[in-house]
Amino acid sequence: MKKTYIKNIVMGAAGIMLLASCDLDMTPESTMTDSSFWKSKTDLRSACNRFYDQLNGNNALGGGFAHDYRADDLRNRNSANSTSDGSWTIPSNNGAWTDSYWRIAIANNILEKSKRADVTDDVREVFDAEARFFRGYYYFELAKKYGGVPIIEKPFNTTDDPALFSPRNTLEETIDFVIADLQYAADKLPSIDERNNAGEWRHVSRSAALGMLVRAGLYAGTHAKYHSDGLDSKKYLKVAIDAAETMIGEKKHDLYPDYAQLFSFAGEGRQNKEAIFIKEYGPNGSGTVTHGNSRQMENTVEVTRNAIDQFLYADGLPKGKSALEVKAETRFNDILENRDPRLNMSVYGWHERDYKNQEFVPFSFGNGYNLKKGFDAAEWATNSKETIDKMIIRYAEVLISYAEALCEYNGSITDAQLDATVNKLRQRAGFGVKLTNAFVTANGLSMIDEIRRERFVELFAEGLRYDDIIRWKIAEKQLPTTLLGARLSTLDIGEQKVDDLKRRMTTGGGMFNGVKVADQDSIYVLEVGSDRRFDTGKDYLYPVPLEEINRSYGAVEQNPGWK
Repeated sequence: MKKTYIKNIVMGAAGIMLLASCDLDMTPESTMTDSSFWKSKTDLRSACNRFYDQLNGNNALGGGFAHDYRADDLRNRNSANSTSDGSWTIPSNNGAWTDSYWRIAIANNILEKSKRADVTDDVREVFDAEARFFRGYYYFELAKKYGGVPIIEKPFNTTDDPALFSPRNTLEETIDFVIADLQYAADKLPSIDERNNAGEWRHVSRSAALGMLVRAGLYAGTHAKYHSDGLDSKKYLKVAIDAAETMIGEKKHDLYPDYAQLFSFAGEGRQNKEAIFIKEYGPNGSGTVTHGNSRQMENTVEVTRNAIDQFLYADGLPKGKSALEVKAETRFNDILENRDPRLNMSVYGWHERDYKNQEFVPFSFGNGYNLKKGFDAAEWATNSKETIDKMIIRYAEVLISYAEALCEYNGSITDAQLDATVNKLRQRAGFGVKLTNAFVTANGLSMIDEIRRERFVELFAEGLRYDDIIRWKIAEKQLPTTLLGARLSTLDIGEQKVDDLKRRMTTGGGMFNGVKVADQDSIYVLEVGSDRRFDTGKDYLYPVPLEEINRSYGAVEQNPGWK
């Protein structure tokens, strides 16, 4: 009875490991038998190409070019996000688990079968390094969401293989496995210039592996420091520091000179030295691959006032400390004035002549602010398609992560190190105020908070915010709060619309339903804080899907607090 039950259910997510041993789920390779494949370099390239076809254009494993609504910076104007507002429940299944293991299975299959190919060891090692990069990449995605997970290193040929029903490894074992895979990839993958010269721009390079080591090391190191999860914080922060210093020293990358054009067609290709790891769209071997990024931002994405408040004023000071802060806004654009230039490069102001050569009116779409960053109105308006490549890792992330890792590791950061990281980012954006130790001391600021703020501003709306507030252990502060939208002025939208929306607007002193939620009246309330919650006993980890627990016959245990 037990064996029959297992054989039936193993064809689900756990059975992916079995299926991948004989089926690459590719065309035309999927029509070939396993014995006729794995013969040549071409076969290995075809197998690895599957990783790029499956690669998502965001960091939340949400599919395509989806925006991440799990934090406090962006909101889907059509509905609240269940992770963000704390209403999520245990799913029966979840692509965050299943899809990651499917990709891991393909990596394991390549690592096993590459030995059959008639190629030199040097050639084989490059394809093995690609497979290990993606295996590490997806195990990292799992670790961030679930903690320690079962580590499976081989494909399966039978449903009776006991490894299919393995219990979870520890978080430390999982992270160490990730880092080992990424370090192997960094050692064996060609440079990004070699990739470009070979016409393999979309394929991962040594730079991509180093960039992922920076990301994974910083995440694990800070998570260990603030969660006291048993990991050695300095060990992992050192991984991030070493990888960043290696990348900086090799001088393969630099910042693209124009922040406003960074996410446009002008910023595509190797001429953009900032791009490290991309998801390629547009014409390629399988035809034209498009995404819905601009369309989503036109119809769905709205920026919260909570996000805008993170951007510094022109004097380098934050909200609450700057004399430039407008205490009583009268127009939509007031909050956007005298700020870090990246704010107006990332968020639409009122009546910007940028959309279909007409006046852009934010409130025809929603009551938050409208996202400009990554929006290509011209391509969408002309072709009704979107093919701009998506940067998953860029050099700016490496620089700001390096600054954070140094500050966390040493307890301080020098002005020279700030000039090479934070201030380099500010200079590129045209923001003239430097972050220095003297400036922080003189204005009663916290250096680590200012580095975190810089990270938010530079990487705003790029899918990293949720992971950041989780690793810093501030989610219980950031998530169960009121999400605010724009200030609705009769001067901008007229008396009738303001009157229609008053029930969702703050009154004098920023009150809403008897609670002070803002600093002034007429601010639209996107989500009420009392409707949002974060349970520190469970919400720092995702719930394991019930089907995965059942498929393991109970070997995989549920995360704490989830019942």
